[in-house]
Amino acid sequence: MTISKNILYTLNNDLKIPGNGFGLYKVAHGEVRGIIHEALRVGYRHFDTAKYYQNEQEVADEISSYIHLNNIERVDIFYTTKIWDDDHGYESAKIAIQQSLEKAKALGCIDLFLIHSPQSNKEKRLGTYQALQEAVSAGMVKSIGVSNYGIPHLEELLNWEGLKIKPVVNQVELHPWMPRIELREYCKSKGILMEAYAPITRGKKFTDPGLISIAKKHGCSPADVLIRWSFDQGFIVLVKTSTVSRIEGNFNVVERVTLDEDDIKLLHKPDSHEKCTYWDPTLYEG
Repeated sequence: MTISKNILYTLNNDLKIPGNGFGLYKVAHGEVRGIIHEALRVGYRHFDTAKYYQNEQEVADEISSYIHLNNIERVDIFYTTKIWDDDHGYESAKIAIQQSLEKAKALGCIDLFLIHSPQSNKEKRLGTYQALQEAVSAGMVKSIGVSNYGIPHLEELLNWEGLKIKPVVNQVELHPWMPRIELREYCKSKGILMEAYAPITRGKKFTDPGLISIAKKHGCSPADVLIRWSFDQGFIVLVKTSTVSRIEGNFNVVERVTLDEDDIKLLHKPDSHEKCTYWDPTLYEG
């Protein structure tokens, strides 16, 4: 399967999202400038941050600085941020949205605003989503979606009488050991794209014998194999690294590495539910 490193997916509101995304979780303030500038230099145009990451303003400012100096159009940049659990609820969410917009003012707007997780309660989740819908209607935010939502959370939202704007993505931990087949099929049936965070398992599966054998076969790294697998599944892929030297290699994986049918079979673990991050809010009940 031929996939471009510059692949664009169409959201359910007909806007485009770059499939090759750069995650900024745990990127410290002193590292943001160098990492953002290198990511933009090699071709990344999709950047994912959050209030919880405590780097929204620096990320937005450095993107803005670089694109103005290098004649890159703002329309080609896709900036995502997220509302944290503590800000759930209509009034709290309105304040949080305004704060994130202020931090992103150098970019003019927010391309995608997500609810970071469902960890509050029904009233607060729906109130938060109402505030996001109003931000879209006001022209401050282009698209909205969710993160770490399981099927019950999605059903709650999609069956809500106040729903006017469907979520465009559900961003969750996705990799061969956490394939979430049922959730993926549900989202596909509703026109919601899957966005993968921790696609390289935060390195926790790099010693897996099957993964190592595939990497050796193709003369690449275990991380390369996992990134390519995510693209082959049709995910929007968010790769994160704080190592500047790895950024270009990660961006180009999809054009350097191709997995064959045997590789895909070896990585096919439909019943696995093994998280490589510290949480799985898709299972949250409340």
